Amino acid sequence: MIRRLYDWTISLASSRYAFWALAIVAFVESSVFPIPPDVLMIPMILAQPRRAFEIAALATVSSVLGGLAGYWIGVGLFETVGEPVLAFYGKDAYFDEFAASYNEWGAWAVLIAGVTPFPYKVITIMSGATGLNLTVFLIASVIARGLRFFIVATLLWKFGAPIRDFIERRLGLMFTLFCLLLVGGFYVLRFL
Repeated sequence: MIRRLYDWTISLASSRYAFWALAIVAFVESSVFPIPPDVLMIPMILAQPRRAFEIAALATVSSVLGGLAGYWIGVGLFETVGEPVLAFYGKDAYFDEFAASYNEWGAWAVLIAGVTPFPYKVITIMSGATGLNLTVFLIASVIARGLRFFIVATLLWKFGAPIRDFIERRLGLMFTLFCLLLVGGFYVLRFL
């Protein structure tokens, strides 16, 4: 099922509705959809490199708005919508433990999930369900999603198709390692 969704999503990149498709995919990916907007962004930017930053901006705005929808799922629909989505991603068992300390570290969680392969939708729903300050959530989301999409756009704009394999296979790992080093550095500074 995921493979069919992936193939269908890629096919949208070459349609005349690609920008609308990107906006919709980026929006729903932030709250429920399993395929990331990068799947559309990459072929769109390779086909139209002069529009790379416009495409990244569209993905960022749509993703943050979708994150806001995920936040409101957590606030108002957690039991009926949020819990099944978290269960689908295997994260439902961790909710009680997570909620206890989430608000203290919530901005970091949003930042990290926004740039790494960790499902951002899980964090958007949990942010609403745990009552993370909405302003903190929005600022962290704009920074994280903007960073992710504009780095992808910049790499594709600068290096073109040769960088595609690196982005698809290794950029998520690089973001994850960066976040681990950043958090580890703050941890060391705080406790030393």
